[in-house]
Amino acid sequence: MNFKFVVTLLTGLVECICFAGVTFGWASLVFVLKKEKYFQDLCPDTANHTTNSTDTRVSAFLQTQRGEACTRDPGSKLGEQACLPPRSRKQAGGEKRTGCFPQDERYSLIFTVAAFMNNLMTLPSGYIFDRFGTMVTRFIGISCYTTATLFIALSTPDTGLLLFPALSLLATGGIIFILTNMQVGNLFGGQRSTIITFYNGAFDSSSVIFLIVKVLYQNGISLRTLFLFLSCCSAIHILRTLFLLPKGHIPYPLPEGYHYGIKCEKDVPEKKKTLGSSELPNDGQKSKEAKDCVGEPFLKSPIKQVSTYTNVFAVFQFCGVLCAPWNGLIMDRHKRKNKDTGKHDDLHSSILSLTLTAIQCILFSVCASIPLLPVLYPTFFLQVLNRSFLYGGNAAFLSIAFPAKHFGKLYGLVMSLSAVISLLQYPAFYIIRTHLNKDPLYVNIFLAILMLVTFAHPINILRICREDRKARKAADSHTS
Repeated sequence: MNFKFVVTLLTGLVECICFAGVTFGWASLVFVLKKEKYFQDLCPDTANHTTNSTDTRVSAFLQTQRGEACTRDPGSKLGEQACLPPRSRKQAGGEKRTGCFPQDERYSLIFTVAAFMNNLMTLPSGYIFDRFGTMVTRFIGISCYTTATLFIALSTPDTGLLLFPALSLLATGGIIFILTNMQVGNLFGGQRSTIITFYNGAFDSSSVIFLIVKVLYQNGISLRTLFLFLSCCSAIHILRTLFLLPKGHIPYPLPEGYHYGIKCEKDVPEKKKTLGSSELPNDGQKSKEAKDCVGEPFLKSPIKQVSTYTNVFAVFQFCGVLCAPWNGLIMDRHKRKNKDTGKHDDLHSSILSLTLTAIQCILFSVCASIPLLPVLYPTFFLQVLNRSFLYGGNAAFLSIAFPAKHFGKLYGLVMSLSAVISLLQYPAFYIIRTHLNKDPLYVNIFLAILMLVTFAHPINILRICREDRKARKAADSHTS
């Protein structure tokens, strides 16, 4: 096995796990930002009237267990429990609650805008990747990423609005990293789908970086120092771009004697395009998933309780890198028996993956709808498992089903559409707040039923494969 190929694979894995998807560890960073008093001016009475809309069900559950009486807040909003404690009361152990609903709403808005822009900007990013190649695209991504980390490092509570462009640029830079790294799977032929899903799992697991930031912050390292360090890491991205990735694309199938890197670029065949630009996770759902798993089960919790559940969720997310390769192994299983496989053989191998993914989607949706604290742990697990299968499998499937030269633009279009569809969450929230007495049960049931439609996808692929097999058998009988 080519040593340079292995180094490219491993460094790409490190890049994805440490930088690409850090945006989705936002819950951990919010904990730090609250400590730094970002947007605290939005709270009318910080000392007394405080809530935490990122944590909706924990406090209500704890109050019920302690038998505490509650008073109704006439101004409660969506995501804010109507049952509020007396203003003078502290949490068990004398610990005060942190934040307030307007402050948490601002943090939620920052993340929602970043997730929307992340999906929307995939279309131009995919076009740039297809049109101008890896090096140009990565330098754009590095610029976005470095600018984002500097914005956060240099921001203060008074300039907190910098977090809006910062998180959006961070998401855009991260998606370009995964976009340009997925083509590394082309270097390994028979393990292509496995590597694609492995990288997507690393992307999911990179949300743990903000957990590390949170832990280091709690141990005395300033937020500015931590993000200045992340800015300096851009030097690593530049070195990888110059020496461990091609200027253009990694072709598939890989030609004999293929070389890449700045010193070998003259040897790179230019007649083939890669598929890599489509092989990235669909992040349009991630903001909702993170909110469903971590946001909805908590409200007005003690800060220690919030911190604990935030840490648990981040650790579960880190396990995505362990879950994702299993989907790739399922899709590559036929190649271990027969290395000379055609497109329809690859397509047939994806049926099991698509079916398992649809089942996981339904199980996750059901668990996320149950308002009980013990259910949070299986919900965390299913969220990570389902996300790994969904995004990695989707990328691997598209690499099989569509022409490589159109993948950047096609996948960018799909991601942009997902960003537009994600806006439907706002009318859904409005219906819950105004017509369903703030009870999302019926909306969750509707979404769970809607997910049954996803089984049409593997069924349709099975139909196509059977028709193709019959056509090939008929053609063979005519030739014989």
